[in-house]
Amino acid sequence: MSGNKRDGAEPIGVNEERARAARYLLPDDPAGDPMLRSLKELGEYRVAATDGDVGKVVNFLFDDQRWAIRHLVVATGGFFNERKVLISPISFREVDWATHLFHLALTKDSIRNSPTIDADQPVSRQREREYYQYYRYPNYWGYMGVWGTGYYPSVLASAQSDARPEHADRDSGDVHLRSVKDVCGYDVQGDDDAVGFIDDFIVDDETWEVRYFVVDTSHWWWGHRVLVAPHWASDISWAQRKVFLNLSREAIKGSPSWDPTSVVRREYEARVHDYYGLRGYWGETTKDAPSHLHTAG
Repeated sequence: MSGNKRDGAEPIGVNEERARAARYLLPDDPAGDPMLRSLKELGEYRVAATDGDVGKVVNFLFDDQRWAIRHLVVATGGFFNERKVLISPISFREVDWATHLFHLALTKDSIRNSPTIDADQPVSRQREREYYQYYRYPNYWGYMGVWGTGYYPSVLASAQSDARPEHADRDSGDVHLRSVKDVCGYDVQGDDDAVGFIDDFIVDDETWEVRYFVVDTSHWWWGHRVLVAPHWASDISWAQRKVFLNLSREAIKGSPSWDPTSVVRREYEARVHDYYGLRGYWGETTKDAPSHLHTAG
């Protein structure tokens, strides 16, 4: 029986898999704990293949179903005819946070010959499947884990596959990958009034899950930014370029302010979740939802 069970398979052991994932992280703090990072910051990083420089990160594509970063968009140099290429976290050999460099377990030739995909437009599952087949990566979709049967991209890096689909998936034409640059700027609407706009994404540097939107509320309160988790949104209209929240504008105004110069620590995350009366994704239970979250009447 195959170890990669579809729909219903339990993800592999988290501790075992996290140990694997840690191999490609060169921590910028002695503890080596997973950190939450700003994508604006990571947008300044460079990318290197096993045999030389590839280019610079200019954007990211995220999965709008599982809220995970699936690809870096990299602007390449002359060797690649100066085109943009997609790089999956599956291909990371190590990430050096100190020197701002993604090291890949890929050669420049393999990247140069990869499928051409218009990274400036939403990417369909069909196009993503072509990319995965080229690199012989197992699909991450159709499983319970964030990355196939697990939580970390390294589980797919160690399980390359020759498998080819017997028929196209029903959602092959559906769009699931979206541009971070495009979504930055979306309006954020509370349940009673406008709140602000999405200014940045905060991601987990091991699982590459999107943990928070950074919402800039400067239209109403100068210099005030807050963090809002994507799954707290009641709706997202891609056509209207708008995120809807079941929270009042005053409730969001009173939430703990986010300082872009500070590291997002668990203590701060707990304060944000406690303020909204929500359970943390790390499993801790918070108090009941406070009354300040609800619109009067």
